[in-house]
Amino acid sequence: MTVNQWDATQYNERFSFIWQYGSGLLELLEPQPGERILDLGCGTGHLTARIAESGAEVIGMDHSAEMIQTAQQTYPEIEFHQSDATSFSFNEPFDAVFSNAVLHWVRPPERAIERIRDALKPGGRFVAELGGRGNVEGVVSALVAELERHGVPDARDRNPWYFPSIGEYAALLEHHGLEPSLARLYERLTLLQGGEDGLTGWLEMFGDPFFSGVDAATRQTVIAAMSDRLRPTMYRDGSWYADYRRLQVVARRGGKPSR
Repeated sequence: MTVNQWDATQYNERFSFIWQYGSGLLELLEPQPGERILDLGCGTGHLTARIAESGAEVIGMDHSAEMIQTAQQTYPEIEFHQSDATSFSFNEPFDAVFSNAVLHWVRPPERAIERIRDALKPGGRFVAELGGRGNVEGVVSALVAELERHGVPDARDRNPWYFPSIGEYAALLEHHGLEPSLARLYERLTLLQGGEDGLTGWLEMFGDPFFSGVDAATRQTVIAAMSDRLRPTMYRDGSWYADYRRLQVVARRGGKPSR
């Protein structure tokens, strides 16, 4: 599977909605002064900095070297690490692990959950939002249909995302030692910045795995054809919207609460 390549500049300029929507997740985290918190998949560090404003000791971690470099340059007072969600480790445990719009990229999901559990103190909390079952289903269906129509092999198998149901994810958390106290799946129609080019820009940022080995001309043709399919339902007043569905979870590692 192709690993998505992240452009930190484009992420900041055209996809700020990702971390801006994540600001609401901080209300579930409720960071406190003196707590030790890991921001798992911190991107360019904007939410990491928001957590630090609470007085917590926060560390940002991301798989992308470019994202980490940008985060460190923007927030030099915060500690950032480049690492993978399925294999990271730290010498000292955390009171909380926070993750926004990241874990639907991580496979196998149970590896990430195991690392999160092991990173938490007994009673420590895990607060996350990720794509839930049915997330961007309309976009993906149109894209796969056009890839197949243009002879791209194994189009359905190119999907890089893991979008679990509430029951599926809660069961995974429980099986790996994290007890869920909240799990919520909700619809969030999401404006794609860029006007007429919003859908194309979104695919350029997030859709690389679907286009692995596809030549530039076919790629353009596929995107134009899928845009025609989606325009009646996902384009209005000069802008594109994506059919997001998000899963929010709060869970704790067994043991005496850390606060």
